[in-house]
Amino acid sequence: MTNKSEQGLILFAHGARDARWAEPFKRLQALVRSERPAVRVELAFLEFMTPGLPEIVPQMVADGVQKITLVPVFLAQGGHVLRDLPQMVANLKEQLPALDITIAQAIGEDDEVMRAIAKYCIASCV
Repeated sequence: MTNKSEQGLILFAHGARDARWAEPFKRLQALVRSERPAVRVELAFLEFMTPGLPEIVPQMVADGVQKITLVPVFLAQGGHVLRDLPQMVANLKEQLPALDITIAQAIGEDDEVMRAIAKYCIASCV
Protein backbone atom coordinates (compact mmCIF):
# COMPACT_ATOMS: atom_id res chain seq x y z
CA MET A 1 0.00 0.00 0.00
CA THR A 2 1.43 3.35 -1.00
CA ASN A 3 0.13 6.88 -0.90
CA LYS A 4 1.00 10.04 -2.81
CA SER A 5 3.16 12.07 -0.49
CA GLU A 6 6.19 14.31 -0.69
CA GLN A 7 7.37 13.01 2.68
CA GLY A 8 8.53 9.47 3.28
CA LEU A 9 9.57 7.34 6.20
CA ILE A 10 11.55 4.14 5.77
CA LEU A 11 11.69 1.60 8.57
CA PHE A 12 15.06 -0.05 7.99
CA ALA A 13 15.58 -3.52 9.45
CA HIS A 14 18.26 -6.18 9.15
CA GLY A 15 16.35 -8.91 7.35
CA ALA A 16 16.40 -12.68 7.75
CA ARG A 17 16.06 -15.81 5.65
CA ASP A 18 12.78 -16.76 7.37
CA ALA A 19 9.92 -14.66 5.96
CA ARG A 20 8.08 -14.81 9.30
CA TRP A 21 10.77 -12.60 10.78
CA ALA A 22 9.33 -9.59 8.88
CA GLU A 23 5.90 -9.82 10.52
CA PRO A 24 6.61 -7.52 13.51
CA PHE A 25 8.06 -4.93 11.13
CA LYS A 26 4.95 -5.12 8.94
CA ARG A 27 2.82 -4.55 12.04
CA LEU A 28 5.01 -1.58 12.96
CA GLN A 29 4.64 -0.22 9.44
CA ALA A 30 0.84 -0.52 9.68
CA LEU A 31 0.80 1.26 13.05
CA VAL A 32 2.94 4.13 11.76
CA ARG A 33 0.84 4.43 8.60
CA SER A 34 -2.34 4.64 10.65
CA GLU A 35 -0.84 7.44 12.77
CA ARG A 36 0.68 9.35 9.84
CA PRO A 37 -1.54 8.82 6.79
CA ALA A 38 0.00 11.79 4.96
CA VAL A 39 3.46 10.18 5.06
CA ARG A 40 4.52 7.37 2.77
CA VAL A 41 5.79 4.63 5.10
CA GLU A 42 7.85 1.77 3.67
CA LEU A 43 9.98 -1.09 4.93
CA ALA A 44 13.48 -1.78 3.67
CA PHE A 45 15.97 -4.44 4.64
CA LEU A 46 19.74 -4.62 4.82
CA GLU A 47 19.98 -8.20 3.59
CA PHE A 48 18.11 -11.45 2.90
CA MET A 49 14.75 -9.70 2.33
CA THR A 50 13.36 -7.23 -0.15
CA PRO A 51 13.11 -4.44 -0.81
CA GLY A 52 16.52 -3.07 -0.01
CA LEU A 53 17.28 0.64 0.17
CA PRO A 54 18.72 0.73 -3.38
CA GLU A 55 15.32 -0.47 -4.66
CA ILE A 56 12.81 1.36 -2.47
CA VAL A 57 14.36 4.84 -2.37
CA PRO A 58 14.45 5.43 -6.17
CA GLN A 59 10.90 4.04 -6.39
CA MET A 60 9.71 6.50 -3.73
CA VAL A 61 11.46 9.39 -5.50
CA ALA A 62 9.88 8.38 -8.82
CA ASP A 63 6.52 8.50 -7.05
CA GLY A 64 7.15 12.09 -5.91
CA VAL A 65 8.66 11.66 -2.44
CA GLN A 66 11.19 14.47 -1.90
CA LYS A 67 12.15 14.04 1.75
CA ILE A 68 12.86 10.72 3.48
CA THR A 69 13.55 9.97 7.11
CA LEU A 70 15.20 6.61 7.57
CA VAL A 71 14.64 4.94 10.95
CA PRO A 72 16.92 2.00 11.77
CA VAL A 73 14.73 -0.54 13.57
CA PHE A 74 17.79 -1.86 15.42
CA LEU A 75 18.34 -1.98 19.18
CA ALA A 76 21.76 -0.37 18.97
CA GLN A 77 24.02 1.71 16.74
CA GLY A 78 26.19 -1.27 15.76
CA GLY A 79 28.32 -1.78 12.67
CA HIS A 80 25.42 -1.99 10.23
CA VAL A 81 23.95 1.29 11.44
CA LEU A 82 27.26 3.08 11.96
CA ARG A 83 29.08 1.96 8.80
CA ASP A 84 26.90 0.14 6.28
CA LEU A 85 23.84 2.38 6.40
CA PRO A 86 25.69 5.72 5.98
CA GLN A 87 27.54 4.27 2.97
CA MET A 88 24.27 3.09 1.43
CA VAL A 89 22.74 6.54 1.97
CA ALA A 90 25.83 8.25 0.50
CA ASN A 91 25.47 6.08 -2.62
CA LEU A 92 21.79 7.00 -2.89
CA LYS A 93 22.59 10.71 -2.53
CA GLU A 94 25.06 10.40 -5.41
CA GLN A 95 22.36 8.86 -7.59
CA LEU A 96 19.61 11.22 -6.39
CA PRO A 97 21.29 14.52 -5.47
CA ALA A 98 18.01 16.44 -5.01
CA LEU A 99 16.74 13.96 -2.41
CA ASP A 100 16.64 15.13 1.21
CA ILE A 101 17.34 11.99 3.28
CA THR A 102 18.20 11.81 6.95
CA ILE A 103 19.03 8.92 9.26
CA ALA A 104 17.46 8.80 12.72
CA GLN A 105 19.20 7.05 15.60
CA ALA A 106 18.55 3.34 16.08
CA ILE A 107 15.25 2.86 17.91
CA GLY A 108 16.93 1.11 20.83
CA GLU A 109 18.95 4.24 21.55
CA ASP A 110 15.75 6.14 22.43
CA ASP A 111 15.01 6.38 26.19
CA GLU A 112 11.26 5.97 25.70
CA VAL A 113 11.76 2.79 23.67
CA MET A 114 14.14 1.41 26.32
CA ARG A 115 11.59 2.16 29.06
CA ALA A 116 8.88 0.34 27.07
CA ILE A 117 11.16 -2.69 26.63
CA ALA A 118 12.08 -2.64 30.32
CA LYS A 119 8.39 -2.45 31.26
CA TYR A 120 7.69 -5.48 29.10
CA CYS A 121 10.60 -7.40 30.62
CA ILE A 122 9.46 -6.58 34.16
CA ALA A 123 5.87 -7.58 33.38
CA SER A 124 7.14 -10.87 31.92
CA CYS A 125 8.95 -11.74 35.16
CA VAL A 126 6.22 -13.55 37.07
